[in-house]
Amino acid sequence: MSEAVAEHNDRTDGTYGMDGADDQERIAVVGLACRVPGADDPDGFWRNLVEGVESIERLEPPADAPEGYVPAVARIKGVEDFDAEFFGMTPREAALADPQQRLFLEQCWAALEDAGCDPERSRGRIGVWGGTSFNSYLVLNVLPGRSREGLLGEYPAALLHGNDKDYLTSRVAHRLGLTGPAVTVQTACSTSLVAVAEAARALLDYQCDMALAGGASVKLPQDWGYVYETGGIQSPDGYCRAFDADAAGTVFGSGAGVVALKRLSDALADGDRIHAVILGSAVNNDGSRKSGYTAPSTDGQADVLTDAYFAAGVSPASIGYVEAHGTGTAIGDPIELAALDEVFGADGAAPGAVAIGSVKTNIGHLNAASGVVGLIKAVLAVREGELPPSLHYRTRNPRTSEKSPFTVNDRRRAWPAGPGPRRAGVSSFGVGGTNAHVVLEQPPAAPARTTTAAAAPPRHQLITLSARTSDALAEAAGRLADVLGTAPAETLPDIAHTLARGRRRFPYRTAVAAAEPAAAAAALRRATGVRAAGDAPAVFLFPGQGTQYQGMTAGLLAEEPEFARHLAECAELFAPHTGTDLLALLGSPAPAGADDALTSTRFAQPALFAVEYALARWWTARGVRPAALLGHSLGEWTAAAVAGVMGLEDAVRLVAARGRLMEECPRGVMLAVELTEAEARTLEGPGLTIAALNAPARCVLSGTEAAVAAAEAELAARGVAAKRLVTSHAFHSPLLDPMVEPFADLVAGVRLNPPRIPFASNVTGTWITDAEATDPRYWAGQARAAVRFADGVGALLEVQPDPVLLELGPGRALGRFAAWTGGPALRTVGTVRGARQAGSDRQVLLQAVGDAWAHGVDLELPSAGDGPDRPRITALPGHPMDRRRHWIDAPAAAGATATAAPALSALPAPPAAADVAAAGGPDPADVEAGGPVRLADGPQEQVAALWRELLGIERIRPDDDLFMLGGDSLNASQLISRANRLFRADLPLEDFLDEPTVRRMAELAVRAQTDNPAEAVEQ
Repeated sequence: MSEAVAEHNDRTDGTYGMDGADDQERIAVVGLACRVPGADDPDGFWRNLVEGVESIERLEPPADAPEGYVPAVARIKGVEDFDAEFFGMTPREAALADPQQRLFLEQCWAALEDAGCDPERSRGRIGVWGGTSFNSYLVLNVLPGRSREGLLGEYPAALLHGNDKDYLTSRVAHRLGLTGPAVTVQTACSTSLVAVAEAARALLDYQCDMALAGGASVKLPQDWGYVYETGGIQSPDGYCRAFDADAAGTVFGSGAGVVALKRLSDALADGDRIHAVILGSAVNNDGSRKSGYTAPSTDGQADVLTDAYFAAGVSPASIGYVEAHGTGTAIGDPIELAALDEVFGADGAAPGAVAIGSVKTNIGHLNAASGVVGLIKAVLAVREGELPPSLHYRTRNPRTSEKSPFTVNDRRRAWPAGPGPRRAGVSSFGVGGTNAHVVLEQPPAAPARTTTAAAAPPRHQLITLSARTSDALAEAAGRLADVLGTAPAETLPDIAHTLARGRRRFPYRTAVAAAEPAAAAAALRRATGVRAAGDAPAVFLFPGQGTQYQGMTAGLLAEEPEFARHLAECAELFAPHTGTDLLALLGSPAPAGADDALTSTRFAQPALFAVEYALARWWTARGVRPAALLGHSLGEWTAAAVAGVMGLEDAVRLVAARGRLMEECPRGVMLAVELTEAEARTLEGPGLTIAALNAPARCVLSGTEAAVAAAEAELAARGVAAKRLVTSHAFHSPLLDPMVEPFADLVAGVRLNPPRIPFASNVTGTWITDAEATDPRYWAGQARAAVRFADGVGALLEVQPDPVLLELGPGRALGRFAAWTGGPALRTVGTVRGARQAGSDRQVLLQAVGDAWAHGVDLELPSAGDGPDRPRITALPGHPMDRRRHWIDAPAAAGATATAAPALSALPAPPAAADVAAAGGPDPADVEAGGPVRLADGPQEQVAALWRELLGIERIRPDDDLFMLGGDSLNASQLISRANRLFRADLPLEDFLDEPTVRRMAELAVRAQTDNPAEAVEQ
């Protein structure tokens, strides 16, 4: 028995007395990602494991294969391909980078997606731990094609940062925006499991709030086998037979894996999907207690096992499965099993009680990535309650004990039932003696949904989706629709929650509101995406009388507490002034056959104001800060209240008085006509006037019954469309004159303030001034003056040329008026169901949120809520990768030289003064055809050649921005340095950074060779 085993047993009376303790913080595995032979993700990996699939391939040996050559490979598909643009890398940078670094970066992103975490919006810091194997790509592919001058030109930036292991994790942190520790770990084969252990420790020390940990390994060339050596670590026939009597070696392969970790308490509080729980871990080294540097040590491995179970606070006897290092070597397997026997046997584990296996029998030995891939296998096993088979096992290795507590799990079977939770141990041992062991437990059961929630009718949910390109969005929508098509109904809130909280917000977006997964899938397949225009300014539109109906927003009253709270506040304030309960009028539609109570002006205007004001507060609670406001008639009063011109209580009192005084005025008629303002003016006369100018050829006339009837007859004779509006009075006409003075006196008794948010005046059709906003006579005359809504839209678009107009009231009339004025490209969003519009109130509002978000309005997507019924993170497809070949081929044969990038001496010579005037721009036909842009022979072409060489981008235009092409400040320095040598000049870096384009660099180059700045610009 090793000293550590004896010491720990003495300390704990051999019982590991912390078993079952609840006060020790644990680590939750909340995200999984892997790309291994035969599988591109954890789901495919698990399918292969449980089905007993071996992904080691045996190829036809080449004709000139040396003696002992074994044509066995464990490769991943598409290692040459990478989505450089997605990760902000230029093609040149991607091609020069170690493919192991690229794989690790991809898997870190995938693990974050699986965890439902967007680093841009994550609370707390995210760290990353990881390592890679030997960089054979640099040695075999990159360096053979580099001349001495070329190496000096590339070093240190492009080659060093993309190939040296030192920069593995810091580059991930930079590319993904991670602000926690970024630590590269290198312990040979145990690298990635040591990374997991160190990440877990950092979480417990509160160095970060989430940690990514794992590794990547790429064996090149991938289609090359190996030469077997007797007694070596590699298998003589290409099969890995862990713990079998015929075990004789392993097969090295390519792959990568990353896990996302959080403190268990945080994961439970955040509603994360927990794959498994890390109870504890340990890392040590064999020291000199072994026969040689590369040999394993029974004592060293036994010590790390003992330390891990002591840290976990659980007994080894409670473990149901061990994912072993299991290389299938004649020496390694017996030593590993002897150490396990020592530790588990000392704790009373019965012979054959614990299952053991090795993933290397399925996919080979993935070197620096092997530990985390074994961990992922064990995580899936404890999560699913199933033990996958360890392949190629037939007979116990005779060098292992017959009474061992371990039995090789050689067939697929359910995890044996036991008195406690499912637990597993994972081992990984590195050449050189750094050993790691991690103890896992099955995830805690998710809180049960309440009976009330399960029985409730399905609520509409907002499904949001975004991607970096339009093609990626279409692909992502199809993938998500496939998932939704088979998803249980109760999972829709989880899906909506995961998309809203756990996905990066890319520029191409779409959103659908649905109550059932199948309906969401169908809507997604019909949906078309839009490109969000950065942080798009939002403008609130408030409609006027005529759009209201009894029961409007009844669904929101029942389902949106924030809206209901503000509406109830307004209703309570209106009650003494109107003598009615607005909530009763808004909470349910008029009974069949009964008149709509909101046709009465004294109730209609308070009801509209209350709804619009409550909607404005609901949207601002979502984080929307309107850049401007624009109301129509009564809607201008809502705009004034939201802008702070008057307090809510004063606004309520005045709106109620306005409605009452209007109701007491003589009745009249309003007529919508398709005429310009000038054409409509010809119809004005006694008893008839223009009441509203809604759009360039959309006016409203208002007046007495006789005057309107006469106008109707005249318009009918001329073939002009006209339609009477459903109103009780002739608003904005002389028939309202009796109310103006009394109303002005009432407004004079209220404190009026300059607006805090700009809004357009209905009276002037431009921005209201402070003097107008604080003048009581303005507000009294506003009821009588024509509504210049179209002019207000025009004024708005002069200041905000590309706004998103949110219509905060029933229907979409204002949105149509605005589009008729500003053009069909104007982005308008209706938020409340119109009187004759189908659908639920919540669906319409959620769709409005989704549309606003898709257009680029910065807002908080609907909240998940709290309690046991809150939605949780769930598994969903990630962002599609547009992988393209970024690869430098190795020399075809020994002694061959790969095509190198042009050396500096091979670039065009600097222009003579007489040649400078010949410099020109690109051929328009060439640009139009989409081919490579070739500039006329001159400084621009010479600069473009530098850019093409450094960035690896063939199509370079004169006005292309270096940073928009994926370059960075380091590339800028490299370009300036090369340009200085090319033009034998000293180009100022600061001037170039002010405008980092080909044209600007060429201009600086010519300017350095002439004293005439104007000549430099011309040339």
